[in-house]
Amino acid sequence: MAKDIDRYTYRVTWSEEYQEHVGLCIEFPSLSWLAENPEKAFKGIRQLVHECVSDMNENGEDIPEPLSAKNYSGKFMVRVPPETHRMLAIEAAESGVSLNRLVSSKLN
Repeated sequence: MAKDIDRYTYRVTWSEEYQEHVGLCIEFPSLSWLAENPEKAFKGIRQLVHECVSDMNENGEDIPEPLSAKNYSGKFMVRVPPETHRMLAIEAAESGVSLNRLVSSKLN
């Protein structure tokens, strides 16, 4: 089980509101763990995810797939205002590249 939870995406950040470090797991957005230092926050959220996955297994629930295990096509659609689309198309044409290449380079 420990190896399974190691595949999830964890983050430890500072909570100004609680004046403690907070451990988070992206695949389990409803879970968090507060602690006085980042190491304890990380250890706490990992243990909480482990317990949650164990409970879900016992109850026959679907376990979230780790983001690291998902396949991504490299394609996604984004909607922008027509004026932004026009501006980007002009910039791409002036640069001699496709709109896709221009936008992709701006995301990198």
